[in-house]
Amino acid sequence: MTSLKQKFGKRVREIRKSKGITQEQIAELISIEPPNVSKMESGLHFPQPDKIEKIANALNVSVQELFDFEHIQKRENLIEYVMNSLSRYDNKTLELVYKFVYNLNIYK
Repeated sequence: MTSLKQKFGKRVREIRKSKGITQEQIAELISIEPPNVSKMESGLHFPQPDKIEKIANALNVSVQELFDFEHIQKRENLIEYVMNSLSRYDNKTLELVYKFVYNLNIYK
């Protein structure tokens, strides 16, 4: 089972990378040493509450968004969810999903 520290670290890394921010940059913004960012993102360290707020501000997200782990699931769960969802779509929506997946595979 994945711990809260691990989920939080994964989420911070995910958001940080999506915004093009380096570990060094976020470390400077929240006043910690870069190795501590790595430890946090690896799930080895969990920040104090005041640092959580600084992380959210540095990443320009809400604190709540840092704890949004719903999409971080095991591969099997993700596949099952997608497959179950596909069975409920109409043909037009299925065609759009197909085009999306097809293009993902082309540019892989």
